[in-house]
Amino acid sequence: MKTEDINSVVDRVLISEEEIRRKVAEVGARISRDYAGKEPLIVAVLSGSFIFASDLVRAITIPVGISFIYASSYGEGSESTGRVDIRTGKGGLDAEGRDVIIVEDIVDTGRTLSAVRDFLIEKGAKSVEICTFLDKPARRVVPVDVRYMCFDIPNEFVVGYGLDYAYKYRQLPFVGVLKPEVYEEN
Repeated sequence: MKTEDINSVVDRVLISEEEIRRKVAEVGARISRDYAGKEPLIVAVLSGSFIFASDLVRAITIPVGISFIYASSYGEGSESTGRVDIRTGKGGLDAEGRDVIIVEDIVDTGRTLSAVRDFLIEKGAKSVEICTFLDKPARRVVPVDVRYMCFDIPNEFVVGYGLDYAYKYRQLPFVGVLKPEVYEEN
């Protein structure tokens, strides 16, 4: 994406590439300490968390299992639909007896993570903790206990570092505030 294209959709950079690198390394080190002697299962929530999850697991210095789950309540819009769609890959997801860490891109209303947490508990997880790249507590509708968080952000629509709008802008190496005219209906 060219610079002028980024400037046409991003109002400002909220979190820089360097800030992201530092915080992900810090959270990875904390998980490594907290789970020393264990082998937790990292469950990355697709699609938004794929960049964060990739960087995070490389920052974790203990053995971990890695699995993926698809959960979404947004579709192509900028507002949650309120309905959470959860799917696993063809091989399923074996959480039975495991310490699970859900890795998410952003905690917004809390509906998605609450549904994913409940799903993993039903699958027999021994414990379930949440690690999120971004937390937007102003939008919380369902209470969610987040154990690991990189950044607490204001109630603004953000893109980059895996977060998208209408399946675009995930590739930005920073987190930027999307210009309202991009997502507001005319």
